[in-house]
Amino acid sequence: MRKRIIAAIVAGTILVGGGAVAYVASPTIHAGQAGETPELGRLGQYSIGVHVKSFALEDRTKITTWGALSGNLTDANRELSVRFWYPAKAGEGETAKYTHIMRPPGKDPVTISTQGVAVPDAETVIDQKYPLVLMSHGFGGWDTQFSNLAEQIASHGYIVASINHADMPIDGVTSFFLSFGNVLVDRTLDQRQILTQILEDAQSGSQAYAAQIDSDNVGLIGYSMGGYGAIASAGAFYDFANDPMSNIPETARTAMEDAAQKPLPIKSLVTFAPWGGQPDSRAWTADSISKIDKPVLIIAGNQDDVVNYEEGVKWLFENMTGSDRYMLVYREARHNIVGNEFDIDTDGDFTTAEFLKEPVWRSDRLNAINQHFVTAFLDMTLKGDASKADYLDVPTVNSNDSKWPIGFGEQLNGKMADSEQSDHWKGFQRRWAVGLEMHRMEKKQ
Repeated sequence: MRKRIIAAIVAGTILVGGGAVAYVASPTIHAGQAGETPELGRLGQYSIGVHVKSFALEDRTKITTWGALSGNLTDANRELSVRFWYPAKAGEGETAKYTHIMRPPGKDPVTISTQGVAVPDAETVIDQKYPLVLMSHGFGGWDTQFSNLAEQIASHGYIVASINHADMPIDGVTSFFLSFGNVLVDRTLDQRQILTQILEDAQSGSQAYAAQIDSDNVGLIGYSMGGYGAIASAGAFYDFANDPMSNIPETARTAMEDAAQKPLPIKSLVTFAPWGGQPDSRAWTADSISKIDKPVLIIAGNQDDVVNYEEGVKWLFENMTGSDRYMLVYREARHNIVGNEFDIDTDGDFTTAEFLKEPVWRSDRLNAINQHFVTAFLDMTLKGDASKADYLDVPTVNSNDSKWPIGFGEQLNGKMADSEQSDHWKGFQRRWAVGLEMHRMEKKQ
């Protein structure tokens, strides 16, 4: 056996030396980015700035313990911050570090951080207008939880506005139900009021960031409960027949119904692991889901035990019959399929890891793939770049079935599939399109 191995090495050396095999000894290096990142998951041409602005949300209510029992809600106007990432003029400046303190119930606070590439309050680029993408996090999340995705999108020529929903802290069972009840009410109302104000700023030109916004091309991204709110914001009317929707107090329910009568100018919808499709707590009927007429990209794990992939996410995808839609599936993934790669103390409490990490997939790998497909989808639907459909209309539903034959001993050195590798998922390196599915359904005519 050893002789055969040595012989193979010698033969390979001779072939390479004679030029018979396309082999490059040094690996491809992409400055600051993992070489495994798919083509569109890499940073774009723009430098990025970041800015935080507060928004006052009027005529809002809050569910308290007494309100849950009596049905009488407390008036509580909300003030939320929104973090904007935008194309900026290149220049020197310290890049942003995003820090957040997690407060798991009954546990010590945990500080986590991510180093960004955006420069705080950098001078804007106003030579043209850029599409606006509103981002909405999940239950207990925060505005910079997906800063990597926001920065990457912005670097490709978008204004990204991430809401910090400031969900009520949880310290026990009672506070959990109160917090979740308010999230059921607040998510779509927050999205609606903040987007309306951002577009008003864009029209008036009263804010520097707003002068960049192309108000005719607006996208919405939501994760988990943010996805639940986004589905309603995109045009699906809530159904209050099932728990927990049936437990929402009448005043709050009326506010949600009234808001739904005012359509938002959304042209594109992305939902990561959206809550609300699962049969035991379904928030819509099939008919209401069919009212969404914007193109949709759903991203989910096929082992999601929070929102029920088989009976929840797939149900949403199949019943969005008014839209052209895609569903990217991570096999063996559960619910945490989006979010920064955070360094967590190996001796820390497991609660933090369970909230942030996936059991099977690496977070950085998930990020790279998410960025690739979200960029393709937004370019196609908000910028009208039809060529980006090639990245979504993959040749095989199961990525493992991709084909890219090569010669014996041939090394591709990080080459990504293009039109010459039409049987492989475009933009992925050979052998690296694995563990994924891409489903597509066209709107019902």
